[in-house]
Amino acid sequence: MSTANDRPLQRPDVRLLLMPLPDFALLPFGAFLDKLRFSADEADRSRQRYCAWTLMGVDSAPVVSSNGVQVTMEATPDSVDLAAFDYLVVFGSRTVQASLGHVHTHGPVLRQAAARGLPLVAIDNASFLLAEAGLLKGRRVALHWRHVTEFRHAFPRIAVASEQIYCFDRDRITCAGGTAAIDMAVELLSRHCGRERAFKGLADMLVDEPRHQGHHLQSMEGGGPDLGRHLVRAVALMRTSMADGLTVASIAERIGIGRRQLDRLFTERFGHSAHNHWTAMRMEHAHWRVTHSHHSLSAIADEVGLGNASSLARLFRRHYGTSPGAARAGGPRD
Repeated sequence: MSTANDRPLQRPDVRLLLMPLPDFALLPFGAFLDKLRFSADEADRSRQRYCAWTLMGVDSAPVVSSNGVQVTMEATPDSVDLAAFDYLVVFGSRTVQASLGHVHTHGPVLRQAAARGLPLVAIDNASFLLAEAGLLKGRRVALHWRHVTEFRHAFPRIAVASEQIYCFDRDRITCAGGTAAIDMAVELLSRHCGRERAFKGLADMLVDEPRHQGHHLQSMEGGGPDLGRHLVRAVALMRTSMADGLTVASIAERIGIGRRQLDRLFTERFGHSAHNHWTAMRMEHAHWRVTHSHHSLSAIADEVGLGNASSLARLFRRHYGTSPGAARAGGPRD
């Protein structure tokens, strides 16, 4: 007598084209793909019964991840029928500049898929590629927190869902990357395969439960999980409002306390004022942008709300004991 596992494979509930960009981050790629695998079949079998996927590159060459792992592509744009898939999922390169640099090679593929009505999914820095290709107009975008200010500066007309780790907006899905790829995959699979199958395998992945799209990362605050609600809200506003012209007083007003009380909370917790804390956050972001991009100092100064390159250079030297130019010449320092 035949069993359920012996029956012919049915048409999958959802079919995905996966397109990693060169120098892609392996963590969100592996996390997303393994969530698909667990949900695709019964038990720990790995047949593509309930969801199916195909790896596609712009050509047949292997695509190399940021840590040197090569992934073999199964298809190219010329060999696939886009109508046979439900989503095209793009995994961004390690840096924003690298993702943007693929607009001429990968942009036409994305535009063709969008023109045929295929929903696009951008994970990590791939959102920059979709925006550059003109495919995020009128959509909200979820980004890695480190790139929110940069994205807003580059694409001021595209709304950023800075409070979300992933965002479903009609035929566009964006994800901040990292382990948020698991959370987004669960939500996507729930819509096609049902909640039970979408949740399958989470225990094997050592995940208690998927996070909601509005999940707040406590690790962003740099002070542990016991900061208290006022400090949590203040630090979150500082991180997402570097270029918005807010003052410490206006942040205090937004969270419903006085400026002096806010300074007292920062001094008790961090040993310095709210203003100094915000300046240190600005410098951390500026240092990362200086050493990981080729943007001008003026552009970076605008991103962190300093107004001009001279102010940035002066504060940079005060904090790091060297000039932005020397730091950039020394290369990235993670």
